[in-house]
Amino acid sequence: MDTRVREPYAAARSGRVAARPSPPGHTCLGGCGRMGHVTRIVIIGGGPGGYEAALVAAQLGAEVTVVDTDGLGGASVLTDCVPSKTLIATAEVMTTFDSSYDELGIIVADDTPPLERSARVVGVDLGKVNRRVKRLALAQSHDITASVTRTGARVMRGRGRLEGCQTAEGTRCVVVEAADGSSQRLTADAVLIATGARPRELEDALPDGERILNWTQVYDLHELPRELIVVGSGVTGAEFAGAYQALGSTVTLVSSRDRVLPGEDPDAAAVLEDVFRRRGMNVMARSRAASVKRVPGPATGRGPSSPKAGREGRVGDRVEVTLADGRVISGTHCLMAVGAIPNTTGMGLEEAGVKLTPSGHIRTDKVSRTSAPGVYAAGDVTGVFALASVAAMQGRIAMYHYLGDAVAPLNLKTVSSNVFTDPEIATVGFTQADVDAGRIAANVVKLPLLRNPRAKMQGIRDGFVKLICRPGTGIVVGGVVVAPKASELIHPISIAVDNSLTVEQIANAFTVYPSLSGSVAEVARQLHTRKEGDGG
Repeated sequence: MDTRVREPYAAARSGRVAARPSPPGHTCLGGCGRMGHVTRIVIIGGGPGGYEAALVAAQLGAEVTVVDTDGLGGASVLTDCVPSKTLIATAEVMTTFDSSYDELGIIVADDTPPLERSARVVGVDLGKVNRRVKRLALAQSHDITASVTRTGARVMRGRGRLEGCQTAEGTRCVVVEAADGSSQRLTADAVLIATGARPRELEDALPDGERILNWTQVYDLHELPRELIVVGSGVTGAEFAGAYQALGSTVTLVSSRDRVLPGEDPDAAAVLEDVFRRRGMNVMARSRAASVKRVPGPATGRGPSSPKAGREGRVGDRVEVTLADGRVISGTHCLMAVGAIPNTTGMGLEEAGVKLTPSGHIRTDKVSRTSAPGVYAAGDVTGVFALASVAAMQGRIAMYHYLGDAVAPLNLKTVSSNVFTDPEIATVGFTQADVDAGRIAANVVKLPLLRNPRAKMQGIRDGFVKLICRPGTGIVVGGVVVAPKASELIHPISIAVDNSLTVEQIANAFTVYPSLSGSVAEVARQLHTRKEGDGG
């Protein structure tokens, strides 16, 4: 019996965990699995969890094969994180232009008559933007492939699945099916599953790639949607809604919850929703979409809106979103952002002893082990934080653990995350919800950026810095930043959380004057002066 499978997951919750025990009579050094035998690692999926694991395993001397269908980098690089943040970068420039006129007094000279000087004078060529998005994503994928192959790892194009159970020798078989129908069997001492997730689809709102879209299809648009309906107010929905509004679309955001970003800090979500509404977005709370369909629209005089529209003789195609309460919303395009589904079907996982959750995610412990000996998992397929940084850490931890290094188990309370809206929302550690629910005793202070001198100079009106610390000790256990480039400002708070620094230590560190980071030190000073037990 393999005692590793029986080991309680709680054993890996804190401290450093020793790697898996070596078989009797064998010494494991780096990639050596048995005396005179190089450990064979097969990684199914080339996203952050997969390619980071490949780099670690190859550097430790293992024989590594990465099986991937679309190109290394996975959805994160090819259709999700890198493309969306590239699109958002263009949207940020547009927002800067729009706000500079009122806040900073900047005028872009053109031929607009004086009476219409307040009209928007900056536009966007979405076709050119999307071509750049795809080019950068592909270049990043090629760079990752080059890094992996330089270590000696092999990359195979195809779809991988487990076959059968573990052999008497402790190895596993992975079948790789190529696009041409051919297949190949690989023998592995250990397998890492890092196949990611795909957009969730509703039966009555299936994407067609033209008018009804998921987030992987928006980069095929050649013209800016005039009236975009975004269904789903989570991170993906909020990011795209804000980006397309900044690019010039008229946006309606349909949220089934009471507010946008229901999983984020409520103060931060309130700031963002206020900004969205102030900029003209129609935010529809407590509105669940029941169906989405294409309908003929009135003639616009611009000709067919798409090749399909031209074939069918339609001019000005539109979409209608029917809500659960019977209301109907009309627009030119609809983006469905209603979650993701793990890519676990048809992979032979349960037959191989890999336990799944009711949602189809792979169950893992804190060092990325599944319930099947020799099988690890990393990334979105595990249902842990859907972040590239977490996937990469899970993949590295899996390889360090299997190949003989002591490893620190995954600690989600040190993970920093960011919502790339404008303003951005960055968080780390314990949350306001944890404090409000009594899961942790803590003091909380929030400081609006309006008080920050650098923010005033830059015309920043929205945002804040929030710190959460333990009473008595003053140890920082969480934080929230809502600001332009909050993803950069969260780093000092992340360091504090990861290293159990106190508010006194943060308050006493020098900051540049004037700077937005000065607000982090100012919040720490306010917490430092609070009396023990004051909940803020």
